[in-house]
Amino acid sequence: MPRSTFARTDRIAALLRREVAVLVHEDVRGGLLPEVSVSDVEVSRDLAVAKVFVTALRSEESKAALALLKEEAKRYRQILAKQLALRMMPELRFHYDDSVDRGDRIDQLLRDSLKS
Repeated sequence: MPRSTFARTDRIAALLRREVAVLVHEDVRGGLLPEVSVSDVEVSRDLAVAKVFVTALRSEESKAALALLKEEAKRYRQILAKQLALRMMPELRFHYDDSVDRGDRIDQLLRDSLKS
């Protein structure tokens, strides 16, 4: 029997990234959340915890958005448990992904150094 090239945790992480992104997008459109998007999901090996990384369109709103997402984590988990056919639904833990902010900062530094 051929082995899968992706581990089960990778497949579940990809599935959760898509589904959580849909839920977050609905809350952004409904005005419950500032403009954020899901950038990545990492699932623990025992499938107990899923780290959901989000980025904010405006970095100054990131703390407020993260606080609201942490409040909504339980509701998202309940919705996903009903939608997905998983034996165990991981606990959702939201984290801010500052890679976009760091990239913007590096880009700005490079532009400034070229001007000099």
